Amino acid sequence: MPEFLQFVFSGLTIGAIYALVALGFTLIYNASDVINFAQGEFVMIGGMVTFFAVAAGIPLPIAALIALVAAVVIGVLLHQLAIEPAKGASPVTLIIITIGASIFLRGVASVVFDKNYHSYPAFVGSEPIRIGGATILPQSLIVLGGTLAIVVALWALGTRTMIGKAMTATAANRLAARLVGINTGAIVGISFALSAAIGAIGGILVTPITLTNYDVGTLLALKGFAAAMLGGIGHPLGAVVGGLLVGLLETFGAGYISSAYKDAAAFLVILGVLFVMPQGLFGKASIERV
Repeated sequence: MPEFLQFVFSGLTIGAIYALVALGFTLIYNASDVINFAQGEFVMIGGMVTFFAVAAGIPLPIAALIALVAAVVIGVLLHQLAIEPAKGASPVTLIIITIGASIFLRGVASVVFDKNYHSYPAFVGSEPIRIGGATILPQSLIVLGGTLAIVVALWALGTRTMIGKAMTATAANRLAARLVGINTGAIVGISFALSAAIGAIGGILVTPITLTNYDVGTLLALKGFAAAMLGGIGHPLGAVVGGLLVGLLETFGAGYISSAYKDAAAFLVILGVLFVMPQGLFGKASIERV
């Protein structure tokens, strides 16, 4: 039982990060129909900028804020310089653009920062908390709490604010949204900024546990994409559930089968969804009349 609980705690912690990456995919997909494979790089930016700012003597809260702002600026630039000029291009072309952006950001990070793994102190104490014979780090609780707070904030944004309602309208029908006076270009830009901020927050919160370096974004993007597909691409709740399930599947697979196959879990999820349930857990099967 303690071993099982330990795997659950570990799976939920890493699954929360996958859920944040999947939420970033969902925000951008809903607003622009773009699958942004540079989403994992925002997690890397959050962790790396925070580490080097702390190493320069800046207090951790201010360093985290700097990382958050840096990620948002890069997210907006990605939209303005790469996605907006290609407006109207095919989905495959847009995917290739985001993959190119991911490679570019990794290359810049390797030059601006370095290629080593880094971490910084946890936000609170590092003494593990014992529950049912298993242990969980206080930082893991912060990761889970931060993910929950982001989900609630996105729900409030979507249902309680005009910007959120404009985002919902843009996701439902961009042409109709433009006809009623919504600046859909600005809404898509806001979606990129929000997705970058969510990714950066994930990187800031998880780095004290899992370390970070310039190259962590690639696998995070693939696993976040697997989570988004599992939950139903474009469905926010599905992104969260999918992220947690991918994290648990990965952890239990590593614990009970072999850690050598840990990273294969996401690929198995992608294949399983494609073959068995293309619409995901929360998505709806579409019907196209031809």
